[in-house]
Amino acid sequence: MGDHVGAAAEGDRVVTHRFAATLPGYRDWEWAVTVVRASRARVVTVSEAVLIPAAGALVAPDWVPWSERIEPGDVGVGDLLPAHPNDPRLEPGYAPVAGLGRSVDEDADEDIFAVLAFELGLGRERVLSPYGRDEAATRWYEGNAGPDAPVARAAPASCATCGFMVGLAGPLRALFGACTNAWSPSDGRVVSYDHGCGAHSEATLDPESRDIALTVVDTMTYEPLLVDDEID
Repeated sequence: MGDHVGAAAEGDRVVTHRFAATLPGYRDWEWAVTVVRASRARVVTVSEAVLIPAAGALVAPDWVPWSERIEPGDVGVGDLLPAHPNDPRLEPGYAPVAGLGRSVDEDADEDIFAVLAFELGLGRERVLSPYGRDEAATRWYEGNAGPDAPVARAAPASCATCGFMVGLAGPLRALFGACTNAWSPSDGRVVSYDHGCGAHSEATLDPESRDIALTVVDTMTYEPLLVDDEID
């Protein structure tokens, strides 16, 4: 212990004295020694002695559970990331459905029913909840899969007109699809229909063809716009 730096009453006949800590690595820490005198006793007893951080002390950051600390991309090969039992992104599915996993050759009618049932969530213990759907849609649309990504802003056209775009099934079908172009930076990824890249199926550098890639803006001249039979 170092010098005495202060004292504070904790209650009747209970006082905590603070001393500077001289331990290596504990700069600006203090020893807190609590002493107490029992009723009608004449001898003071040490109750406890602990190290506590003072102003300017180096302390560990607040503990954050791993479930809140993990970020997308942290899960690697062989890692397991169990979903929380009360994950708001998921909700209970429905009863198991016979025929799931059967091939079309075995029974086409049953397999079609199984595919439809799987899309509805039948046979899965939990399915995507509306909250999980909206969270994913917002994350994708505002991220690199949406229209504001740099590659989309520089694209000649949107994915909605690209032949390599394959629409999704399920509740996200209206806004998202998957790219199947091996030359696209979005190959194998989910992107919004108003996303885009330079590997658009109709992109061309030939001015004689349907050119959607070669866009020229003439800032030197202008053309009059005819409105209500008058030149405005």
